[in-house]
Amino acid sequence: MNVTSRGPFMPYDNHALDLDRLRAFRHDLHRHPELRYQEHRTAEKISQYLTSLGIVHVSGIASTGIVASVHGKGRSAANPGPAIGIRADMDALPLQESNAFDHASAVPGCMHACGHDGHTTMLLGAAALLAANRDFDGTVHLIFQPAEEGGAGARAMLDEQLFERFPCQAVFALHNWPALPQGQMAVRVGPIMAAAQQFGIIVKGRGGHAALPHETVDPLVVACFIVTQLQTLVSRRVDPLQAAVLTIGLVEAGTSANIIPGEARIQGTCRSLDNQVQRTLLEGIERVACLVAQAHGATAEVVIKPGGYPVTDNHADQARLMGQVMAEMVGEDHVDTHVAPAMTSEDFAFMLQEVPGAYGWIGNGHAEAGLHHPEYDFNDENLSLGARFWDRLARRWFERA
Repeated sequence: MNVTSRGPFMPYDNHALDLDRLRAFRHDLHRHPELRYQEHRTAEKISQYLTSLGIVHVSGIASTGIVASVHGKGRSAANPGPAIGIRADMDALPLQESNAFDHASAVPGCMHACGHDGHTTMLLGAAALLAANRDFDGTVHLIFQPAEEGGAGARAMLDEQLFERFPCQAVFALHNWPALPQGQMAVRVGPIMAAAQQFGIIVKGRGGHAALPHETVDPLVVACFIVTQLQTLVSRRVDPLQAAVLTIGLVEAGTSANIIPGEARIQGTCRSLDNQVQRTLLEGIERVACLVAQAHGATAEVVIKPGGYPVTDNHADQARLMGQVMAEMVGEDHVDTHVAPAMTSEDFAFMLQEVPGAYGWIGNGHAEAGLHHPEYDFNDENLSLGARFWDRLARRWFERA
């Protein structure tokens, strides 16, 4: 632990934080999930909520993204003063929900299995608190982002001049985390989430009869050698003190037991906590695949799929501020400011490459059904904690600005 707490803080406007409304809103989103770049109903519901709070917002950024701006006392769009961004993701996953509660997904094959419904609702709660008491000197830009789940929605918003249109001196995000009990929070300086990149390898040989293997170049055998040799990239090309994971999730070839196919396909991911390590892995995949195939008289084509995410790398000042505010909210004993990073990935990393900021975790407490599990659900106890955390973080930041 390495946190410091501050003195008493202003009381919250409990009327502004309508928890019954927030809970109903979150359950509605969970019941009607939408996949990346299809969050049209979600965006409309967010827009209606913001309008009811009297908050000016811009819709349609990167298709379904929204930015709402809450101006402090004496500030305006023409004179925003210092500004920060707080981001929440909106999209769901292509997964069939197995929960039986009343707010379970009504959309076959789609569910909020990562808690983005909760992230969105926490930010709306913060919007209500900030709008109810604008006694701060600056502007808070609330960023409702589409397509975090593999769609690089953060990158898409940046490509549409997010921070040119809504300049921020800092940007922050939270993710609910099932490995942490509810009521605990965590952050760290430096990498907190891994870079991740999907890749494919197409191995081409020469097919033929299973009884005449000498007349063929069996691409499946070559693919198996490639899969085995790829594991040496982590064990022999990466510093043992660096974290890296290379996983092959799919190998497919052939149509029959007695036919040697002409082609085999491999798909996998590589992950690391250092962008240079990531480049080493990607270069190694190309080299190993092509040369192993050549050694067996076959050829290999490596396809690096678009949409990979860089390391989510927290900036020191912003991460320390986040840890301090977490300690104010839940107590120092319930905050880990040196939490071990995760090898999962997050497209908020793109925003951190443009603006200093930090990304932290809020304990969800449902470790038995983790993220991307068909029984996962966001913990509604975090609606109040998350909203109040964002409100306090913004006000503390303006005190320092």
